[in-house]
Amino acid sequence: MTGANRHDVTQLLPLVDAIQPVRGKRGRPRKRPCRVQGDRAYDSEPHRKVLRKQGIQPVLAKRNTEHGSGLGVHRWVVERTVSWLHQLRRLRTRYERRDDIHEAFLTLGCVVVCSYFL
Repeated sequence: MTGANRHDVTQLLPLVDAIQPVRGKRGRPRKRPCRVQGDRAYDSEPHRKVLRKQGIQPVLAKRNTEHGSGLGVHRWVVERTVSWLHQLRRLRTRYERRDDIHEAFLTLGCVVVCSYFL
């Protein structure tokens, strides 16, 4: 979690490095995603090179190009989920100063959203 005055692209690599191993199938768990998708805010050639070096395919929209990159097909899932979380007033406006308390409310919000569909 970072402040609202930090640009998204500065947090791309720390976020990818913080991804925990994916459990599921037998064998050695994957530590890296196959690809990373992002909007135009993440368009940065140095970051693309670092991701490729780590074996991750960057699917990042380029600035100053026409819309229609196809990322919107997958992005709407994220936007929809954020809108579900924003139905909860405590998550729509952040009142807590401490990160751990906000993350706890975010976890509770995810539990509430999942319980709607069970």
